[in-house]
Amino acid sequence: MKGNSGNHAEINKQDIVDSVPQTGFFGHPKGLLTLFFTEFWERFSYYGMRALLLYYIYDQTVNGGLGFSEATAVAIMSVYGSLVYMSTIIGGWLADRVLGKSKSLFYGGVLIMLGHVALAFPGGATTLFLSMGLIIIGTGMLKPNVSSVVGEMYAENDNRRDAGFSIFYMGINSGAFIAPLIVGSVGQKVDYHLGFSLAAVGMLAGLLVFLFTRKTYLGLAGAAVPNPLTREERGRVLTRLGIGALVLAAIVVGSSLLGWLTIRSFTIAIGVLGVLIPIAYFTVMYRSGKTTEIERSRLLAYIPLFVAAVMFWSIQEQGATILGVYADKRTQLDFMGIRIEPSWFQSANPLFIIVLAPIFAWIWTRLGDRQPSVPVKFSLGLLFAGLSFLVILIPGQFGGGGLVSPLWLVLSYFVVVLGELCLSPVGLSTTTKLAPAAFSAQAMSLWFLAPAAAQAINALISPLYSEANETLYFGIIGGASLVLAVVLFLLAPIIRRAMRGIH
Repeated sequence: MKGNSGNHAEINKQDIVDSVPQTGFFGHPKGLLTLFFTEFWERFSYYGMRALLLYYIYDQTVNGGLGFSEATAVAIMSVYGSLVYMSTIIGGWLADRVLGKSKSLFYGGVLIMLGHVALAFPGGATTLFLSMGLIIIGTGMLKPNVSSVVGEMYAENDNRRDAGFSIFYMGINSGAFIAPLIVGSVGQKVDYHLGFSLAAVGMLAGLLVFLFTRKTYLGLAGAAVPNPLTREERGRVLTRLGIGALVLAAIVVGSSLLGWLTIRSFTIAIGVLGVLIPIAYFTVMYRSGKTTEIERSRLLAYIPLFVAAVMFWSIQEQGATILGVYADKRTQLDFMGIRIEPSWFQSANPLFIIVLAPIFAWIWTRLGDRQPSVPVKFSLGLLFAGLSFLVILIPGQFGGGGLVSPLWLVLSYFVVVLGELCLSPVGLSTTTKLAPAAFSAQAMSLWFLAPAAAQAINALISPLYSEANETLYFGIIGGASLVLAVVLFLLAPIIRRAMRGIH
């Protein structure tokens, strides 16, 4: 990478494309190899750690766990997930104004690795929260920027772009698939901290791939700082950051002294933030003088889609929390002569995505103009999400109260993936199309706020789950998703009109 950030800002898109070797990885730019394996190992580390973390938090101390209650463990996991997605706003800003995408994702990877290293050593709750903090910031810096760099390697009219992203997402899901099987097995069969150390090694592998291949394979992709801070802006930003840090420190110290700073109060605060931040985002965009009348109509059309996405991700993300507890406590883990580790179930989602994504892509292509509209696809996503929770009710109602077959849990994961493939692939695309032009750079952050809000809400509602009321819990949430699916389906014609020409 040559030059300084000021020069990078003057580089145009074609300069970037010309700097990247355009063949060398399955007919795609060589840089795709760099980003494929960087993200493969990053997702290996993230999902390996996540598959193990829930059990580490609530397992008994004699087994090497922290001994928290199951409800507290689920709440901590939900808050963690919410903050990971919220932090993408910071990561996007740092890339656009300070570091550029390439440096942001590298430094983010370093922070993620340090977070896993922290958990590799026994240190109790203090080490847990330190690790989470590092991984939250690191993932926020890496996740939104690595996808953006993939896009920079292709010319605007390059018909390989969609296929390139498909290969890239295959890397994501491949890493997510094998991680629980390896990290989960070592963590649960041998030692939790050894499992976390494997996650650290995985992130190190990703960093080494990026470090040794980026100059040759990525060229100028991700190197530019698109909108660098001016000298005057730096002063204002530093002042605001300083004031913000002081206010935050005062709140933390004051709350601690008054005894208000508890896991429960922090969970409530994140839950409120998870709802207020998207509302603030929409309000600012809608009231902006840069937003045209047509864009305001499209923004109003996006609101019910965003609400649907929050409902969907609320159910999907509980696959790693509530269904993680269900796998451990309610599932028969000796099956066909094999001892199943509860963490293995976390591999079901990425496995089904790897298998089904090409099939769904083929179906939409075959249907062409006859394929369902965006609102109808979203309603199908909610339908399958609701059914995935209702599936879990069947063995609970008719199984006589004993342990249930693991096949029911696998079926639940399968059904929710059907919904994910209806909703998730079109979600970001629709977000970028419906977002006002003046806010196009922030569109990806807006989409990430849906799972952030979902997990913030989960942090508040998941403590209501228990084995005694699981029928009520799964029934109400699954039923709510089905009702919302019907409402969205009925509103689809109105939403389509409000989208003003966007399909």
